[in-house]
Amino acid sequence: MRYAIASDGTQVAAHFGRCPEYLLVDIEDGAVVSRVVLPSPGHEPGLLPRLLAENGVHAVIAGGAGPRAVGLLGDLGIMTCLGACGPVEDVVAELLAGTLESGESACEHHA
Repeated sequence: MRYAIASDGTQVAAHFGRCPEYLLVDIEDGAVVSRVVLPSPGHEPGLLPRLLAENGVHAVIAGGAGPRAVGLLGDLGIMTCLGACGPVEDVVAELLAGTLESGESACEHHA
């Protein structure tokens, strides 16, 4: 399964649509088999969901996202996990352990 973690360097980004990059992580049989950094093309409504779908993403992990982005991702069959924070590597470890939980969006832009 391919996950896209919205990131700002080594930290999970607070806003899905305004982060500088996405770490694409492929996990198979409980192990990371691939990591690719996908630079953000910028904030343009509808662009990111299509780009992530074209890159085979199944789920997006971010601190927060607006309802429109969540809806567009869902329309493309991409799940969202919001409320993530801290180091990206901690999120990857939680994915591997099966303990990552979705919470409330931390995105103040849409609060």
